[in-house]
Order: sequence, then C-alpha cells, then structure tokens
Amino acid sequence: MLTGEERQSRLEEIAAEVRVCEQCRLSGSRRIAVPGEGPLVPELLWLGEAPGEREDATGRPFVGPAGSFLRREMSAAGLEPDAAFLTNVVKCRPPGNRAPRADEVAICTTLYLARQIELLQPLGIVVLGSTAAEALLADRVKMTEDHGVWRRDYNLTAQEIPVFVTYHPAAALRNERWRAELRADLLALAASMARALQPSG
Repeated sequence: MLTGEERQSRLEEIAAEVRVCEQCRLSGSRRIAVPGEGPLVPELLWLGEAPGEREDATGRPFVGPAGSFLRREMSAAGLEPDAAFLTNVVKCRPPGNRAPRADEVAICTTLYLARQIELLQPLGIVVLGSTAAEALLADRVKMTEDHGVWRRDYNLTAQEIPVFVTYHPAAALRNERWRAELRADLLALAASMARALQPSG
C-alpha cells in the first residue's frame, strides 16, 4: 500500500512524462500537454475528451469556456469543483479540435490515464461525452439515450469503479436541450452519489 506521499510523487512523475510525451502524432501539434489536476484523494474523477485551445495554452484542464461552464454547473448542483480531479482521455489538443483518433486514445489511456486512476482511486468517474465514455466502458454509448445513469461495465483497469455518463460541456453549450439535460444529470449525480458509490455485490 502506497503512502499519500508516494502516490503524490508517482502522479507527478506521470505528469512529467505527459509533458514531454512523443508517443503519438498529437505531440507534433500541441503547445503544452495537459496531465490533469485535482486533489490526491478525489471523490470523483471527471474525464473529458481532449484539451481545447485555452487548455493547450496553459497546460491546465477545463479552463476555457466549456470548463468554466462545467464548474458553474457543478457548483449549482452542489458538487464542489475543487474536490474533483479533472483530466481528459488524451492529454494533448488534437489539431483543429478534431476528435481524438482510436490509436491516440489507446496510447494515452494505456500509458497515462489508467495509471492516474489506479493511483487516485476515485470512488466514481464522471465521463463527459461519448469519447470519454467509450474509452472507459465495455459497450458503446449513445449519449442521448445513455446519459444521466451510472454504469459498471468499466473496462480500463482491474478496478471496479462506477461510471456516470453525461454530456460534454462544450456540446451542452452548443445545444440548449443538451444543456438542460446536463444540468439535470448533475443534479441526479449529486442526489445519487451516496447510493451509487457503494461497492457492488
């Protein structure tokens, strides 16, 4: 069992690896890689798709318009943003904000995300959008049908961590109906956490 200090040291090692990573084509177009940030013992890990323009410029996750919107909605639902660990499936911005490709997702989740999750040991993971959902879950996700629920078909590491599915905040900003559904999802998330995060079985 690792001490808190050892876990923090290993998370910092992963972050250092991310910042100099050249394992996929995204390293050729990024400005600053974005490892993620948050407390060492988060109740929830929040997982997006990829860094955007502001994140690529600062090296910090969810600091652009979508991130600011997400933080406001988290607070409105009674979920404390400062208690969350925020990161993305891929740690570098894809050129033109395109979706990450399958090989980029596979490389980044294997090399970095799975290790982060194992060290952080969150009680639950909130996946924001279909790219994040499908990176973690065994079955395909149709966001308009599958949002707002906890899933347990977690498929990334040996840990059994419940996964809550909702829209990516960038998508919610573009679509009024999805925005309303994201807000409802976060309220449901807050209301269901005590029950949903209990171990299964």
